Amino acid sequence: MVCSSASLSRAMASILQSSVGLLRSRLSRRIVSWVFFSIVVIEVAIFIPAFGRRYREKLGELQNVSTEVLFTVKASIMLGSDSSAVLGLIQQNLKPGSVILGATLCSLDGTVIDAFGEQPAIACDAVQPGQVVRQLTDDRQRYDVAWPSDRFSNEYVLIVRHDASSVIYEMQQYALSIAGLVIIISAFVTLVSIVMLERILILPILRLRDDLKRAGEAVSHDQPPQFQTQAMGRRDELGEVSQAFCEMFERVHREISDRKQAEQALKVEQAKSEKLLRNILPEMIADQLKMEMGAIASRFDEVTILFADIVDFTGLSTQMAPSELVSVLNQVFSTFDAIADTLGLEKIKTIGDAYMVVGGLPEPRPDHAAAILEMAIQMLETIQDFQRSDGSAFCLRIGINTGPVVAGVIGIKKFSYDLWGDAVNVASRMESHGVVNRIQISESTYQHVGDRYAFEDRGLIDIKGRGKMHTYLFQGPQQPTTTAEAAVTPHSA
Repeated sequence: MVCSSASLSRAMASILQSSVGLLRSRLSRRIVSWVFFSIVVIEVAIFIPAFGRRYREKLGELQNVSTEVLFTVKASIMLGSDSSAVLGLIQQNLKPGSVILGATLCSLDGTVIDAFGEQPAIACDAVQPGQVVRQLTDDRQRYDVAWPSDRFSNEYVLIVRHDASSVIYEMQQYALSIAGLVIIISAFVTLVSIVMLERILILPILRLRDDLKRAGEAVSHDQPPQFQTQAMGRRDELGEVSQAFCEMFERVHREISDRKQAEQALKVEQAKSEKLLRNILPEMIADQLKMEMGAIASRFDEVTILFADIVDFTGLSTQMAPSELVSVLNQVFSTFDAIADTLGLEKIKTIGDAYMVVGGLPEPRPDHAAAILEMAIQMLETIQDFQRSDGSAFCLRIGINTGPVVAGVIGIKKFSYDLWGDAVNVASRMESHGVVNRIQISESTYQHVGDRYAFEDRGLIDIKGRGKMHTYLFQGPQQPTTTAEAAVTPHSA
């Protein structure tokens, strides 16, 4: 029995603690306040008429006391007693603490025949035949009752004063007890409402709120969270809301996941496109082309252009299979690309077996001629690593020229960065009129590097389309290699 009482106490304490904790919720406080207020209003609406009835009943009890006086007066008069002595006899017979404080006996014309105690506030001539007059004083401490003349054979009027203070006290106690009962009932119903609301409405809403927060934090995560609302298994409107929320989150999460995958794939493809574009065009030109479409061209007052050509490539193509030929050509030109990147030079293009590279653009640099000459030297060195099908080494002709050019991108498709100008044509002639495995430079290039390298003066040679031109063949550095190499500082394109 003791264990049962303890368990019941713990259960009640747990419910009370949970209910009090639930009041921290604004929605709970609002609902509880309205429930409590509604019950109080209903109880007050019921209590007011009951209070009035109770008050009238208490006053009626006072009137019943004066009825006894009425019967005594009637009996005395009927027995022939002197009417002027009747009230004195009644006063003598009143018990201590009686609620009758006084009385007045009047004739029909309003003349007072006899009176004792406190005088009633009702005038004798105000009492009409057949009508019992009742009146409370303003302070509600006295209650007067006037009995009409028809109760005394139409000869007298009797007015009795009662002490109503006890009625006021009893009604105050009654009101306090009713108010306490209303508060108890309201508190009990409110507590029950809280407990029911906690189980049916508030806790599910709070779980749904927590799930919404959890969903906001996990919507972009790969693994969706486990929602509390999924475990409720309700079949009412809240269950439908929870189910709709879970379905909405799954749909949004799936769409976000698909979008992230699409964005990731787009980034990969964009990176590929970016890399491909920067392999085709210089970085600065690629950035400019992304911002504006149309022709892009810039003039450079002085750059150095190199043309290199594989000697007897046509004969080589008849000795090798096309796939093997392309593979070897790719290895050779990839090696040249690596050299250009190291020296900070800009590869322009390849045409068949010809390779074109330029120094001094798209970003100008003062050592463009020395850098291009260093490129040519390394190209001649690396070409020895490749052999033809008959075991012989590859051979190059290299021509270099310095001068002004216009560089840019034209057209709307298949973009390429190219050079235009007479300096380009002269560089091409330096290569085509050059010597196998030698580097031939023009007079303008010699003016830039002649003081640092040794050259063989070829004098004036006949250049197709240009007539006589003074050219030079590279022989080697005039100073130690370290000094010559120091003159060429790699420049990032």
